Amino acid sequence: MSYIILNKENIKNEHICCAFSDKKCIESYEAKKTWISSQFDNGFVFERLDERAKVFMETVPSESAWVPILADNFLYIGCFWVSGKYKGSGHGKNLLEKAINRCKKENINGLVTIVGKKKFHFMSDTKWFLKQGFEIVETTDDNFILLSLKINKNANNPSFRKSVYEKKVSEKGCTVYYSNRCPYSEYHVKNSLVESCKKRKIPLEVIKIETLEEAQNSRTPATIFSLFMNGKFITTDISVCMDSRFDKIVKI
Repeated sequence: MSYIILNKENIKNEHICCAFSDKKCIESYEAKKTWISSQFDNGFVFERLDERAKVFMETVPSESAWVPILADNFLYIGCFWVSGKYKGSGHGKNLLEKAINRCKKENINGLVTIVGKKKFHFMSDTKWFLKQGFEIVETTDDNFILLSLKINKNANNPSFRKSVYEKKVSEKGCTVYYSNRCPYSEYHVKNSLVESCKKRKIPLEVIKIETLEEAQNSRTPATIFSLFMNGKFITTDISVCMDSRFDKIVKI
């Protein structure tokens, strides 16, 4: 099977894997396409299987990554997903090898990505990355982990920015951070979560990350979606927004 790289010319007619069949998220889906288009000039690459499937990897030079990290000349892996019947077919290793080859070709120090101590939604599998040679370089109190795979062994390790450790989240009610990096976020934050909090009479503060500067100085490493309750990080699982899932995940 072949892969396709999206660009300014083909993105209008090509799907971006997530939510392409979810009609209620169509505006969020288009918002992510717009976001991707705005990142191409920063070296952003969206490579996917040339099928109607959720098999893809996003990479971008670390200096332009929408996450609060410090990494000198690394390549950041964003969304990286192999789903359904395509699992176990080597697509993950193929896409990772393509990213490694890009590092070697462009003299990039290595790869860096953010995962969870346990599997976090919208983040790759930690154990799988460790098996591929990635190493843990930093772990936060909220159980976010920074992983790196060095090509240049003399390069300095990446690190989280200090904003990750600064407690700026309201201690009363629900606080959510999100961006258009995901085609589900806009719809569920503005609709599902608003209704869920209103029903429970929970104060809600919504913080939309709209610029690179805001993303790189974010309180949370999960700039796609992060929910806090009474100042405590709860989840990156966007299904928490839904009435049927809110109580189970938040456990209030």
